Amino acid sequence: MKAQHYIIFFIVLLLNCSVSNVSAQDSLFIETREKKMFRADPLRATMLAVALPGLGQIYNRKYWKIPLVYAGFGGVLYAINYNSTNYNVFMKAYQDFTDKIPETDSYLKLIRNADPATYDPVLHPDTYDPSAASWYTDRMLRQVDYFKKYRDLSYIAFAAWYLITVLDANVDASLLNYDISNNLVLQMLPVPSLHPAYAGPGMSVGLCFSF
Repeated sequence: MKAQHYIIFFIVLLLNCSVSNVSAQDSLFIETREKKMFRADPLRATMLAVALPGLGQIYNRKYWKIPLVYAGFGGVLYAINYNSTNYNVFMKAYQDFTDKIPETDSYLKLIRNADPATYDPVLHPDTYDPSAASWYTDRMLRQVDYFKKYRDLSYIAFAAWYLITVLDANVDASLLNYDISNNLVLQMLPVPSLHPAYAGPGMSVGLCFSF
């Protein structure tokens, strides 16, 4: 009897060891799969995007968005430079045209198809036409206002694009953690209710989400 007891005990011990080994392998497999699954942190993605445009997209592994991010910034910076340069050119031309210093004549490079003798009160005080001088002054002021307006809008566009890149990184990180597996179930079920018109029992239809 003792020999039979030892044999049974040995068999049970082997079975327990094999089950424990299988459970350990399963847990190791599950742990390995969990390590391979990328879980984005929306806060970290947002902070990286705030620190440097494009870092949030790199963190989310959306590498194809990097050229779009910097193409947008490139376009906005070009608009800022273009409008700022022209604003400075026309502002200086207006200031030179309205002062009384003959050496300040940068406006001559802008007014190419007219004779300075017909509109310049400083270089040609005896021959200029006051109406022509007033017209050119008004035109230069309009150009100054035009490029100032679009320079300011370009700065606003820069800030807006920066904010869009940050929001994009945050939304991408949030959606990466969103469950879209086959475990989501949508069911339509009859739900007992009270009808408001008849104050009696009735039936209605409801939606049930399971995940």
